Amino acid sequence: MRRKLAAGNWKMNGLSTQLDQLDALTTAHTDPTVDLMICPPDTLVGAAAARVGNKPLMIGGQDCHHATSGAHTGDTSAEMLADAGAKAVILGHSERREDHGESDELIRQKARAAHEAGLITVICVGESLEQREAANTLDIIGGQLAASIPDNSTGENLVVAYEPIWAIGTGKIPTLDQIGEVHDFIRARLERRFGTGVGRSTRLLYGGSVKPANATEIFAVSNVDGALVGGASLKAEDFTGIISALEAAV
Repeated sequence: MRRKLAAGNWKMNGLSTQLDQLDALTTAHTDPTVDLMICPPDTLVGAAAARVGNKPLMIGGQDCHHATSGAHTGDTSAEMLADAGAKAVILGHSERREDHGESDELIRQKARAAHEAGLITVICVGESLEQREAANTLDIIGGQLAASIPDNSTGENLVVAYEPIWAIGTGKIPTLDQIGEVHDFIRARLERRFGTGVGRSTRLLYGGSVKPANATEIFAVSNVDGALVGGASLKAEDFTGIISALEAAV
């Protein structure tokens, strides 16, 4: 049985004063029936992990370098994230792919390094509006899955997040049938590549304008095991509504 996951990506938002939102989350969800994760900016990872302690809220990073150390000014390695208390890391987010030109192969290298450091990887895939309108969605997703996910992936260290680029932060979302089609496709591809054990145990998240108002219907879709949430995870009150919807869907 796959345990559902509600993951929040703070992106380039958050100062130390906002760590009280973590307190609010752990107070509201003292014994959650789903896994919870917040990925703050690197500057807050250590403080967030210390603040959470042994409470049921994982702290993750938003990216990592593929090397363990070296002359890479401004970068953070997977080992550094783990040392700071992170349990996971987001990789291949469309904003990294587009803003920094990250390739599938680079994401694969980063994921391999993250797994070696003991981190769960949340690997993002998704199509642009042009690709969606050209009916190329599944070809794009299939290529990203094949090239971005390393061979050492397991159901314990891999999470895949489907985030249609055109739905991130826009208020637009695919139809429920479109979400289901992609998630079913991802599941089938993982099973074909890794076998039914890994394929069926890997959690698949949907991301892209998820809010408390639409979470319930999204979580009812086939093979949606949770959400990767952006702006709505910055405030505990908003994220709590999504978490509650996910718990109700279990």
